[in-house]
Amino acid sequence: MLSRRGLLGGMAAGAMLAPADQLIGKPRTGGRIRVAGIVASTADTLDPAKGGNSSDYMRIFLLYSGLTQCDGALRATPGLAETIETDDNIVWTIRLRRGVQFHNGKSLTADDVVYSLLRHKDPNVGSKVKAVAEQFAGARRVGPLEVELRLTGPNPDIPIILAQPQFAIVENGRRDFSVANGTGPFTLKSFAPGIRTIVRRNPNYWKPGKPYLDEIELIAIPDELSRVNALLSGDVQMVIAVSPGSVKRVKASSSHLIMETKSGLYTDLVMRQDHPVTGNPDFVLGMKHLLDRDLIKRALFRGYATIANDQPISPLDPYYNPGIPQRAFDPEKAKFYLKRSGLLGTRLPVYVSPAATMSVDMGSILQEHAAQIGLKLAINRVPSDGYWSTHWMRHPLTFGNINQRPTTDLMFSLFFQSKATENEAGWKNPKFDKMLIEARQTRDQALRKAIYGEMQWMIHRTGGIGIPVFISLLDGYDRRIRGLQPVPLGGLMGYTFGEHVWLDA
Repeated sequence: MLSRRGLLGGMAAGAMLAPADQLIGKPRTGGRIRVAGIVASTADTLDPAKGGNSSDYMRIFLLYSGLTQCDGALRATPGLAETIETDDNIVWTIRLRRGVQFHNGKSLTADDVVYSLLRHKDPNVGSKVKAVAEQFAGARRVGPLEVELRLTGPNPDIPIILAQPQFAIVENGRRDFSVANGTGPFTLKSFAPGIRTIVRRNPNYWKPGKPYLDEIELIAIPDELSRVNALLSGDVQMVIAVSPGSVKRVKASSSHLIMETKSGLYTDLVMRQDHPVTGNPDFVLGMKHLLDRDLIKRALFRGYATIANDQPISPLDPYYNPGIPQRAFDPEKAKFYLKRSGLLGTRLPVYVSPAATMSVDMGSILQEHAAQIGLKLAINRVPSDGYWSTHWMRHPLTFGNINQRPTTDLMFSLFFQSKATENEAGWKNPKFDKMLIEARQTRDQALRKAIYGEMQWMIHRTGGIGIPVFISLLDGYDRRIRGLQPVPLGGLMGYTFGEHVWLDA
């Protein structure tokens, strides 16, 4: 029997420190800022369960709160839950804070939490974390502010899993998400999908004194150059996803700063395994050997990246397997595999978009190398708007853009488990699925690391994705903004900036 324990820590972050002047000064209340993300479409949502991109995550964390939160070291810290405890990693007791109110004045109770957790299992909800929620055997109210969550099997990562934006708590029975009724730091003022979200300070937020800003407007500027221009002109005060090529420009401004956060974010070449061409194992291996990782790191990311190896677990993760030999850029080996696949000389469309960081340039490099060995790649550049709903995973060859997740289990569950809704490549491996459960169930850390290491081998060998580098996160912001700290889960403090930042006078 495991000893009774509270909130569990996550992995070591390895994040870079924020500039020193961000750590000085007393927070002040007031002010309004505009923040530019990169993604906007008519599919923008106020339903946390359906959040699937960086703009959704920012919106969710502005309006809602989770049972737990992630700190800069990717450890679970208390959120709406004061404690989450277990004796066996199967039955978890969740005790809620007193006095928390939804934006409509309703008090938070155990019923809201039970509803919020179990709704992810309903296929009609369309939850992005349905595959993760399948391990919830049940949730029941024990008292007005106490919930018992029972799993289908042990999982020590539950506290950190519950910090994900999709698991933010909604009102019991809530099905209409044309408006937002959360417990987050801001209330909704206006929402126009594909255009903007405006939120105002929640005076009844459960964290005393927070948030500091009166109002935040969230917009999207998909084009990076336009996004940086908007920052430097003062049209917006914070931008996500600054290109490495723009860093020098921003730093040259006396009014602006850059924050770099080391991360496990990656842009990957997605080769659908349910298509007869891209599902050919020789084709997959050939394409992986065509990825010029050194060139991509040096030319596209100006060194703000770490070489990757077609495995989704980054060196920041304690379960990272460093024993997998680095796959080299090798056109001759690529030609061998592609010839064996019978696809040399074939014309294949590849879909790229600014929505998937640097995929346009990666596609051009890949096209050039492919042409030299007789493979014809037709690069189709499509707009950011609607890319994730219209093109990603809808064509045999696309690019994805996957953010760091706080645990290995969550990364595997969301993107590689056979039944995961965002299994990009449609890669199905029953042995992998079985090992995922085995890793959760073992209490032996060394054994769990060995299992996760073998699973990384499996993706490296046969997974339908090519990951060239792990990308550092680069945020640009007005020098007057204070309170920013790196969180490797994503840009702008893992998308949680809203409750933390303030404007210096």
